Amino acid sequence: MRGGASARWGSASAGTTPRSLSTGSSPRASEPGSEDGEELVEVTLDLQDDDTIVLRSVEPAAAQAGLGALRLPAPARQSSELVDGGASASSSRSPSIRRTSSYRLLQFSQELKAEALARARQFSQDLTKRFSRSHSRDESHYHQQPPVPSSSGSGIESALAARAERRQRAQLDRTRSGAHRALRGLRFISGNKASNAWRDVQANFDRLARDGYLSRSDFAECIGMTESKEFALELFDTLSRRRRMKLDTINKEELREIWQQITDNSFDSRLQIFFDMVDKNADGRIGEAEVKEIIMLSASANKLSRLKEQAEEYAALIMEELDPEELGYIELWQLETLLLQKDTYVNYSQALSYTSQALSQNLALRKKGSIRKISYTLTYYMEDNWRRLWVLALWIGIMAGLFTWKFIQYRERYVFNVMGYCVTTAKGAAETLKLNMAIILLPVCRNTITWLRNTRAARVLPFDDSINFHKTIAAAIVVGVILHAGNHIVCDFPRLIHSSDEMYAPLAQYFGETKPTYFTLFKGAEGVTGLIMVVCMIIAFTLATRWFRRNLVKLPKPFDKLTGFNAFWYSHHLFAIVYVALIVHGQCVYLIRVWYRKTTWMYLAVPVCLYAGERILRFFRSGSCSVRLLKVAIYPGNVLSLQMSKPPTFRYKSGQYMFVQCPAVSPFEWHPFSITSAPGDDYLSIHVRQLGDWTRELKRVFSAACEPPASGKSGLLRADDTTKKTLPKLCIDGPYGSPAQDYGKYDVLLLVGLGIGATPFISILKDLLNNIIKMEEEEGASTDLYPPTGRNKPHVDLNTLMRVATRPKKVLKTTNAYFYWVTREQGSFDWFKGVMNEIAELDQRNIIEMHNYLTSVYEEGDARSALITMLQSLNHAKNGVDIVSGTKVRTHFARPNWKKVLAKIASKHPYAKIGVFYCGTPVLAQELGKLCHEFNGKCTTKFDFHKEHF
Repeated sequence: MRGGASARWGSASAGTTPRSLSTGSSPRASEPGSEDGEELVEVTLDLQDDDTIVLRSVEPAAAQAGLGALRLPAPARQSSELVDGGASASSSRSPSIRRTSSYRLLQFSQELKAEALARARQFSQDLTKRFSRSHSRDESHYHQQPPVPSSSGSGIESALAARAERRQRAQLDRTRSGAHRALRGLRFISGNKASNAWRDVQANFDRLARDGYLSRSDFAECIGMTESKEFALELFDTLSRRRRMKLDTINKEELREIWQQITDNSFDSRLQIFFDMVDKNADGRIGEAEVKEIIMLSASANKLSRLKEQAEEYAALIMEELDPEELGYIELWQLETLLLQKDTYVNYSQALSYTSQALSQNLALRKKGSIRKISYTLTYYMEDNWRRLWVLALWIGIMAGLFTWKFIQYRERYVFNVMGYCVTTAKGAAETLKLNMAIILLPVCRNTITWLRNTRAARVLPFDDSINFHKTIAAAIVVGVILHAGNHIVCDFPRLIHSSDEMYAPLAQYFGETKPTYFTLFKGAEGVTGLIMVVCMIIAFTLATRWFRRNLVKLPKPFDKLTGFNAFWYSHHLFAIVYVALIVHGQCVYLIRVWYRKTTWMYLAVPVCLYAGERILRFFRSGSCSVRLLKVAIYPGNVLSLQMSKPPTFRYKSGQYMFVQCPAVSPFEWHPFSITSAPGDDYLSIHVRQLGDWTRELKRVFSAACEPPASGKSGLLRADDTTKKTLPKLCIDGPYGSPAQDYGKYDVLLLVGLGIGATPFISILKDLLNNIIKMEEEEGASTDLYPPTGRNKPHVDLNTLMRVATRPKKVLKTTNAYFYWVTREQGSFDWFKGVMNEIAELDQRNIIEMHNYLTSVYEEGDARSALITMLQSLNHAKNGVDIVSGTKVRTHFARPNWKKVLAKIASKHPYAKIGVFYCGTPVLAQELGKLCHEFNGKCTTKFDFHKEHF
């Protein structure tokens, strides 16, 4: 061999048939001990079944004392002795080596292949014979059985032959399918980071290194894997083993080499690294214990605690699939086969994929001119928002009319000569305040709005935006108070006080014979009531802001009680004082003496009576709606499930919500929760997540009454009729309308829930399923009622025809529903596991398509989730259950690509009216709303977006 490389094989047998050889050598011969500066390279060869050799790679190798050395694969290295000119390889850290130029490597590789062919053939034959003898001894020791007779040798040989045949088929399948071109998985660093992140890695190295060396414990932070530190450390150890060293620190050059390996674009290279991570003892084969260890490591990196508990079971499943010969180990090509065949296992709830061919059938992708584009944008904007726009226009128009009317009225009075435009502005603002203080009560009359939703008024009034309108009116009230009170305090009162006696004389009938002072003006009924209203409004408006209501403002004790929902709820009840003061203020108003011109009470009469009537109705109705608890369960993620009896008069629609009160927690507080049971169920159910003081206390109260669940039942704690402890009392009030209750008017539904935001849609899914079952039953019953007719067939009597004609038929407009549930905790899937399994079993027409997304798991293709993805596909194919959710519905990883989701639905349902219902954080609501608007402008499908407000 060129370069004088020689090898002496030891007598011990190897553990497996070699498939590759590596040799370290110089491009030209060198004498032992010479230091001519020549670079050493490491050449890896593939030995094919037809005795041909393929050059896999040529890389720089560790410096040797002299001659190059031919090196066996890992199994053979354990039982062979390498001779390198009589000198052993140094265990010290190798110096940095320059890469050999490409033309010299090419020349050397051609000579090396020709010279190594004969040696490789002989080596392969000898090693196969030795492996057959040694494997029988290894198997008997592995299973702790007595020595097997000579007949077992033939059994092992047949198993090896069967595995070799499977390997050949796998390689052929990969070649035929062209799958190697599509392999983009096993990324250790995402593509975006790998391309331009080396500068950041260098900066991290400079920050974390000590004396030019980076410690093993800081490796994860240096390469940006802080969230999966255990995985990063295992990767570090693996790459150290590949260099035949055990390192605790590395320098920048070694870090650069590691970075190049983990960001390599070659799938084969990444697959080898992943295999080496599993193959801890570097023997070229993976046992069940090593599979279990890498499953636990992947589960830890992806925050899947339950997967760690079942790691042993899943390791056995992988061995059963990949090792049918029962040799007790798997090899690299088998791991690759599992990765390639992953998609063949997945035949359940496939994620929607984006295809340009499908989009071309529906999406109008032609470029439009600027004028036409603006026209389309305005058209669809008006179509989506015309209800909101006409209501806002009417409201603003009325305010402007009232302000102008009052402004002109006082402009023509004598008081204008004394107080000027200050009084006209203050009185105009006061008139708008009367209107807004009246209509601000209408959006919170929930019973009235729920009733109006079922009338024709829902066609022209945007009831879904009632809370937004309430907030908008509140903002207008703030502006009105500033204009009204501000002009009085800093403008017209000072002008009145400093006016001359002659100018003041005509106004004495309103302010008294003596010219008033500031104190005199404020100590009267008008001043005191005005001050009370301003103070109460400041408190209520401040605590109603998002920062205080959502506990985003952190105050020290005891002021922390001023934040949270409780502070918002109780401060809003100051409105009672405000309205009493407003009526008194209107009766004692300056500059008006005739009673019928004091119009404040006229504005307030109807809205206040309507709201008071609603509160009285709610008081009596809630007192008589005490329910009996049937089942209580506490699930992971601090979620409390309450199942209760349904009062006979409680009729609701899917998507609606109700208010709940627990006297054991607070006798005054009522909180809204979506109903998760279907209207056809004989019970009511809600799911409550711990988010504030009241929900935390509610969970504590029910936890004290619960017990650990019996075997086969879900939940961390449960309680039902058999529980010995007494369950707390619960009162309900409702139901109340919400945007989701109108789902039935759409052809297709897209339901998107984030975390606990899935609750409004569970009832819809169950109701759809019940309707599907009823329709199938009605179709079957109608078929039975129609006897055969025609020539030579029995006559149909009138009674049968009447029964068929008068039988009510359920018409379901919705043809398809897509449910997307995005959560970051694996335990969340327990909340609705029964519902998802029921839909998967009973929905034979595939009307409902469900997609679960777990954001704590790295996206598909990432090396940290690669084994979980493979295991997920395999387990569902074998057992029909998803390993992440524990249901029959597939769990996808990371976050959905919403643009692709909407694009696929649009191409699948052209000319359909699609209702998009969302419940979750405001950020995603903005994204979905924007996408719906975008797609409405370029495809024939109409997306109608709705979001929940509580």
